[in-house]
Amino acid sequence: MVNALAPETTERVHSPRDAGSTGSAIDGRRRTRPRRRQALVAYLFLAPTLLFFAVFLILPLGFALLLSMSRWAGFDLGDIDPVGLDNFTGLFVDGSTFLAPILTNTLLFALGTVALALAGSVLVATCIDKLRFQGLWRTLYFLPIVTTVVAIGNVWKYMYEPGGLVNGVLNTLGLGSVTFLQDPDTALPSVVVVQAWASVGTAILILTAGLKSIPESYYEAAALDGAGPVTVFWKITLPLLRPSLLFVCITQFITGLQSFALIIVMTKGGPGDATNVAALEMYRQAFSYGGWGTASAAAFVLFVVVLVVTLVQLWIFRRKGEDA
Repeated sequence: MVNALAPETTERVHSPRDAGSTGSAIDGRRRTRPRRRQALVAYLFLAPTLLFFAVFLILPLGFALLLSMSRWAGFDLGDIDPVGLDNFTGLFVDGSTFLAPILTNTLLFALGTVALALAGSVLVATCIDKLRFQGLWRTLYFLPIVTTVVAIGNVWKYMYEPGGLVNGVLNTLGLGSVTFLQDPDTALPSVVVVQAWASVGTAILILTAGLKSIPESYYEAAALDGAGPVTVFWKITLPLLRPSLLFVCITQFITGLQSFALIIVMTKGGPGDATNVAALEMYRQAFSYGGWGTASAAAFVLFVVVLVVTLVQLWIFRRKGEDA
């Protein structure tokens, strides 16, 4: 007979499911501890690199942003005078030369450099891909890259002189001498040619690597179909080179927008402002005129231009079927 007055058992019987969940929680905590240690060790190894970027990238970027909205002569930090957006508006007021001709020259310089370097590198890389001793030819075309900008600029400057090599060839052909760097109409195109010549070596290396990645079976199938060299180039080579072309186009355009060393060596921005570009104007404003606020504002405007141009290039290539 069951005793109704017997006390009920208060001990809880643990089911296997409860034991399993408790064990899983313990195992999860045990697994989490090594992961935290690994993450801590990883961040310790990354600390020097993160510190480098903080000191030489984040802090200068923040200081440049502060200067772009201030007036400062470049000496005492206590003399920084906040002026809001006056530096930005001053770049585009009537009478300012920043928009025209400086920013216009910058875009024309970059566009001309990209057009010449891209066309020349595609042609040369395609020819090299069909020749023997390809490594030798790539090395010869890459030599200008390892040469200093000062050396390149001075050599071409003397070649452009009235008694230089270029005018000597023109006189031999009966075309007469040309004042390449002294004429405002020819100064910028003359520097563009030198910049394109100096940067074509890198583009050739990238494009020859892209040509090597194209399967040979495509060319064999085109040959069986009776396709000519021009058709093969336009229908096979150029479309499959699109990833390499995108990389070359973006990097060359950014380099062209930021270049100013070659212009300093060859023309110093002259005659007048015919070859003056944004980076050179920033250098002048900061180190020659003491206008660090104006120079910083121009730097951020140039950053926006570079960003917009890069996004436009990515959009164009994506429309043509390239997943960038």
